[in-house]
Amino acid sequence: MKAKTPSESLTILTDLVLPGETNPLDSLFGGELLARMDRACSIAARRHSREIVVTASVNHVAFNKAVPVGSIISVEAKVSRAFHSSMEIFVDVWRECIETGNREKVNEGIYTFVAVDADGKPTKVPLIAPETPLEQERYDAALRRKQLSLVLSKRMLPKDATALKKLFE
Repeated sequence: MKAKTPSESLTILTDLVLPGETNPLDSLFGGELLARMDRACSIAARRHSREIVVTASVNHVAFNKAVPVGSIISVEAKVSRAFHSSMEIFVDVWRECIETGNREKVNEGIYTFVAVDADGKPTKVPLIAPETPLEQERYDAALRRKQLSLVLSKRMLPKDATALKKLFE
């Protein structure tokens, strides 16, 4: 199976924040943003694997800035690393100023998806070949996150977490 680049999975969902999607402070509900992020990540994972995909975990979400009603937001997701059947997807959320066209990063997240066949059994996915320094940084960090998760769940011995150990050498 030939490796793919992260850009091949790039998914951008652009939308307007409407009043019915906001909290009493007139900012986008966190749950509404999570749903948009999950959809973008799902499409990115599906583009990469060309298989049915399911959300395995939401590994990280940072609500760095509120997103006010009326904002134009773009949710940009792409696969940062692929393992056997799982894929880590990094998602950035940008707010666009309608007057200037300037964009500001307001949120980010890291999701894990698993590709499955028609019977729901995990299926192999292509590897990732990073092209940019940011893609390489995210690719390298994905292995550390995976190893940390495996160590914490006791599915990997700490001594075997080689990528994590390198952080402390």
